Amino acid sequence: MRKAFISPSKYVQGEDELLNLGFYIQSLGESALVIGNKEDIDRVQDKLDKTAEKFNVKLYRADFGGEATRDEVERLKKIAEENETDVIVGLGGGKAIDTSKVVANGHNVIVCPTIAAQDAPTSHSAVLYTADHQFDDYAYFIKNPDVVLMDTTVIAQAPSRFLVAGMGDTLATYYEARATRRSNSNVNAGLPNGYHTGATGPAKGTIAAMTLAEKSLEIIFEKGYDAKIAADNNIVTPALEDIVEANTLLSGLGFESAGLAASHAIYNGLTVLDGPGNYYHGEQVAFTTFVQLVLENAPKSEINELLDFSISVGLPVCLADLDVEEVKYDEILEVAKKACIPEESIHSMPFEITVEAVAQAIIAADAIGRDYKEKNKKLKS
Repeated sequence: MRKAFISPSKYVQGEDELLNLGFYIQSLGESALVIGNKEDIDRVQDKLDKTAEKFNVKLYRADFGGEATRDEVERLKKIAEENETDVIVGLGGGKAIDTSKVVANGHNVIVCPTIAAQDAPTSHSAVLYTADHQFDDYAYFIKNPDVVLMDTTVIAQAPSRFLVAGMGDTLATYYEARATRRSNSNVNAGLPNGYHTGATGPAKGTIAAMTLAEKSLEIIFEKGYDAKIAADNNIVTPALEDIVEANTLLSGLGFESAGLAASHAIYNGLTVLDGPGNYYHGEQVAFTTFVQLVLENAPKSEINELLDFSISVGLPVCLADLDVEEVKYDEILEVAKKACIPEESIHSMPFEITVEAVAQAIIAADAIGRDYKEKNKKLKS
């Protein structure tokens, strides 16, 4: 049996860690193009100036255009070529980081998230979109980022909703990894031939990846609420540090090397509805993880634990929480159809998947979530 585990070359996390960015650039070259939203770069410009001076590296700035399109990638590549930069630094949120990965094409790339809202920074993949914000394609690279650098002082200053969304994304990691392992399905760490040059074929997950996925859920349940309180008050605490690591490193390595299943496929299906698009990736995934547990007939205690946590930090537990006020079977069926296309990860579930079963699981989860939320309110009143 072929197994695979992949990860960034280095992961560093701490307060004011951006002040050490120059050191990591220096290990790869003498200059870097920093790609990020103008507001994100402005917020940390002082740290960038200090690290450039301290480690004697040149930093060139390129404000991100706002969407991870092929044209934006080409524009930024030209800027990097004109300045003859050795390193690409992706700074900010998901789309700026994904664009930076594509510009670097898997070589000499440092990722510096300013929020901990999802688990993609550590991965060897990126998502491209069209100019009108529709999905275009996935990009896969020969390796993961050289460095993932998390400055928790910066992350703590962001609205707490980002951190909570990251917890929602992390909730899925263990449950999807468990399903993948039970079905003996392949994982992203060993991609099939054709995804990128040098791929050597499919692979199964490792014990290491499964352990990280399980630990990510444990940390979320144990430290998530306290971390949200810290983020609400823009302070760095041990709980916030633990959640940043769980959201980014544990979940990032877990999803890529232990597998995806129903939760992320149903998330992709939700794009056919209008309301969910108003919410962050992790907020939607929190609900679709609940749907996966209903679909697999998980123990009631497991479902209740998930619901209790989600309600405590403000994650969605029903479709109304995602601005879907009226649940129509025909519309939910379209969600299920998109979630069940042949190439989707839902087929890593350890049983036969049908469109009807998925639609019914969505409707059932919505009803259970609404009822659970209402009973929770009554208990508190």
